Amino acid sequence: MTKAALTVGAKVDLTGPLRSSAVVFDRRAKEEFAPGHVRRAKHIPLDRLSSDRSKLERSKPAITCCRSVMRSRETASLLCRHGLDACDGGPWTSVRTLKAR
Repeated sequence: MTKAALTVGAKVDLTGPLRSSAVVFDRRAKEEFAPGHVRRAKHIPLDRLSSDRSKLERSKPAITCCRSVMRSRETASLLCRHGLDACDGGPWTSVRTLKAR
């Protein structure tokens, strides 16, 4: 997984990173996250990302997700700008399905 994975429209294979040490960041609002999410996902809504940035693990790749794709893409881009290896995982349900395999 590389920063180039953020290219708009790029298809990223998340299988390997999900099976290894990648951290999943779910950036949905609390009321969206509570009913369902990827197991062990870190919940950091985008409005708190700047203040919680010191809690991010820089040694592991990051996969972002949300309800659809817009917020996860924005979050992955922001994480990359702050030096993390991050990619847009798209909808949280797709990431959950891949992680369960």
